[in-house]
Amino acid sequence: MAPTRSTTPDPQTTPSADPPRSLKPGTSWRDAWERSLAAAPEAFGDDHVRNLWDGQWQPDGHPLPAASPVDGTPIAGPPRLDADAALRAVRASLDQHRAWRHILLAERKARISATLDALTEHRELLALLLVWEIGKPWKLAQADVDRAIDGVRWYVSEIDRMLTGRTPLPGPVSNIASWNYPMSVLIHAMLIQALAGNAVIAKTPTDGGVSCLTLACALAAREGVPATLVSGSGRELSPALVRSPEIGCVSFVGGRDTGARVATAVADLGKRHILEQEGLNTWGIWNYTDWAALTPLIRKTFDYAKQRCTAYPRFVVQRAAFADFLTAYLPAVRSVRFGHPLAVAAPDDPLPELDFGPLINATKAKELADLTTEAISRGAVPLHRGSLAEGRFLPSQDTSAYFPPTTLLAPPSASPLHHAEPFGPVDTIVLVDTEAELLAAMNASNGALVASLSCDDQETYERLAPQIRAFKVGHGKPRSRGDREELFGGFGNSWSGAFVGGELLVKAVTEGPETERLPGNFPDYHLMP
Repeated sequence: MAPTRSTTPDPQTTPSADPPRSLKPGTSWRDAWERSLAAAPEAFGDDHVRNLWDGQWQPDGHPLPAASPVDGTPIAGPPRLDADAALRAVRASLDQHRAWRHILLAERKARISATLDALTEHRELLALLLVWEIGKPWKLAQADVDRAIDGVRWYVSEIDRMLTGRTPLPGPVSNIASWNYPMSVLIHAMLIQALAGNAVIAKTPTDGGVSCLTLACALAAREGVPATLVSGSGRELSPALVRSPEIGCVSFVGGRDTGARVATAVADLGKRHILEQEGLNTWGIWNYTDWAALTPLIRKTFDYAKQRCTAYPRFVVQRAAFADFLTAYLPAVRSVRFGHPLAVAAPDDPLPELDFGPLINATKAKELADLTTEAISRGAVPLHRGSLAEGRFLPSQDTSAYFPPTTLLAPPSASPLHHAEPFGPVDTIVLVDTEAELLAAMNASNGALVASLSCDDQETYERLAPQIRAFKVGHGKPRSRGDREELFGGFGNSWSGAFVGGELLVKAVTEGPETERLPGNFPDYHLMP
């Protein structure tokens, strides 16, 4: 458990205590922990979680101190394994895989369905753990749990046709994912991989989500799903989780730097892979006049402080329309609500409906503060700089992980905010005069996952959209990862390996005809969305 961080108020950023708020009764970290301990005592100790491998919850690992980004409350950290222990876990998973791949599909469907029923029973607890561990507002945390459950249920109903003529991989699927969507990305993928006949391994993200993932995996393991959950540094665990010959496929969600190292490793080994990496997703404005429709869409882009792979941190705006754009944009950013996700004015009040809570940690908040200050010093124009005084907080709470909405015009080319995704509530705006400039600015990061283009004329959209280097392009609306039949992938440096979604997610983790070529972002092959 981590020591409590300082709560000494900063006179320049201390949030207003009017009206005074308190923690919603029954939502404290201690409440969440005791409920988790009662729900899965095999996986939770008095003050720590355990690793799951070889079908058992193991006492090994060295717990890393951790604190909630919400208010600095000490919480359980990941029990980190060393490289040798990780290798033993992978070898044990291969034994599970060899047994599981021969389990009849009807039985696999029954066990996955039973797991989904258990996840549904503990839905609110899983969501509460997400609030404390990664700072998600209550409504968004519930949505993350629900998307995982509903998405896997759809695969259970469709899996028979998807597996026709297909067999499990020779070895288990290894999952390394970022902290921001533990349920709807990581648990969702693991259960579908298991449904397809594979044992599954996951590394808990270092920055958060370990308790939520532990509870979800405990519920799955009780139903006989062959899941392995281990913690540790990427440097220590990567040789086992990426390079081990026992691994049948590597599924990665994270940043470009780490993703590039994983991509090099799997390419050298000829191993199946699904590598989702970040890109600078952009929203273009060209010959557009429906400004009233744009304002609510812009506010929606601030959900979860833009801490997601499909966030839109860059707006590329036609210079002639800039004044009208600001008239639509500024009311949206000024209406964003943020603060402590569990703070209420009265005990009977419902939990607040916030756009976002804290960033993942205080280090990230300081990084964004430094980046914006640096960009402004080099010439960027601050169009909006929110204040922590606008947030909803408990009196005198630690707010070091919070960062208010910020918008900069024309970040200089020397600034990281010009070409990289900030992964926080910071928007940058670039002005252009020609269609060529529009496309160049929207393609600044050599490939992205999503993009949007707001223009009045459908013909103009259809002409420009194919030139935008993003896997999905929306016409005047945001795009997302998608669910069920919807495909997902990326262009350029935002993605490597097989595309996913619908049948492709199952094909990526199973074997088919010898002549099969998996659709994806490979060196010599692309599937257009």
